[in-house]
Amino acid sequence: MRTSQSFGVHFTIKKDRAKDGTTNVYAAITINKEKTLFALKHYVKVENWDKGRGSLKVKVPEAKETNAYLEKVKFTITTYYQQLQIAGKEVTPLLLKAMFLGEETEETCSLSKLMDYHHEVASASLTWSTLKHYAVTRRYLEKFLKEKRNTTDVRINDIDYKFIIDFETFLRNHKPKDHQKPLNNNGVMKHLIRLRKMTTLALKLTWISKDPFKNYKFRYKKVETAFLNQTELDTIQNKAFSAERLNVVRDLFVFSCYTGLSFIDLMNLKESNITAGEDSNQWIKLFRQKSNEPTNIPLLPVALKILERYRHDNRAAITGTLFPNYSNQRVNSYLKEIGVINQIKKVLTFGVARHTFATTITLSNNVPIETVSKMMGHTKIATTQIYARVLLKKISDDMYVLRDKLEPGIPKRKAVRKDKSNTQLKRLS
Repeated sequence: MRTSQSFGVHFTIKKDRAKDGTTNVYAAITINKEKTLFALKHYVKVENWDKGRGSLKVKVPEAKETNAYLEKVKFTITTYYQQLQIAGKEVTPLLLKAMFLGEETEETCSLSKLMDYHHEVASASLTWSTLKHYAVTRRYLEKFLKEKRNTTDVRINDIDYKFIIDFETFLRNHKPKDHQKPLNNNGVMKHLIRLRKMTTLALKLTWISKDPFKNYKFRYKKVETAFLNQTELDTIQNKAFSAERLNVVRDLFVFSCYTGLSFIDLMNLKESNITAGEDSNQWIKLFRQKSNEPTNIPLLPVALKILERYRHDNRAAITGTLFPNYSNQRVNSYLKEIGVINQIKKVLTFGVARHTFATTITLSNNVPIETVSKMMGHTKIATTQIYARVLLKKISDDMYVLRDKLEPGIPKRKAVRKDKSNTQLKRLS
């Protein structure tokens, strides 16, 4: 950016636009060789204008009032110019014009205004939980601007590669007061993805002309979410607790393990979502709240038994759902208790339940990944592959089949093996 600039503000009129001898006064802003001209809401008679001075002729009765107004306009524009210069911003005549007129252009639009607009237009299509994540990202941006930039907002045009790197560094070093641990790498990336969605929106709205994320590379670390093997699932499934609240949460968790439903979809499950399929068996049919994708899941015997257990539950009747409603926070707290009591070292969550459905219940029992993807409501097979870990036991099963095909004379493996995958589906009942 230039450290010195030629700057000037002067006033003129356009005789060709006069009506009945009266016309607007025009303000002309010049920075170096760049100039812009705009009309003020102030009118003068053409015959009273002093072209050389750029003001009304002194002897005209209204000269004092008009010329004082023009001086005030010049002072205001000059003040904006000085403020931007001190802040180290690039100043253009168009920017000064927009600031004076209070217009929102690509150069005056701020990040907060853009996020307000995004919230307004996205509220109809995004779920409350997704909008909540954007609100968290916004709070981090506000903290970053306050602590590192000593401001509360920033122009969209001022978001550049350095801004992104500085924000990333802030997120990595920030120690939240409301949780015990700082953000991990993937958590940082999620906030930067939401910021990129804001700048992409600004590009589409032509509020900016360049993508600040063009040279930025997102770096993810592969994290394998835990899932339960059949033995661990059986342990939880068969455990009776003295506290009724733990029995209810156990049933919710196990139901999710056998259906792949997320917590929010489980809490919203209603009688109308249970229908008879083409095979005359009971199916769950709904649209996932997260993606609005259709989900069709045949109910396995274990899930049917749990469902039947809550058919006439008074707490569920209050909300008109099939299961009693709990908050996600409370359920996670109860799941920790269940894990400790059953001596399971893995942290139990509904994410673990969905992974268990994908891995232990379906894929390990030779259910095709395309079928699993449909049941889980995924739009891409690649999403399901994240859930689907190929177990060593499954590899062993597949290789035995291959050996049998390649060399039929090889002695067969023993019929009894621990946790045989080809008997697991029978055990689901």
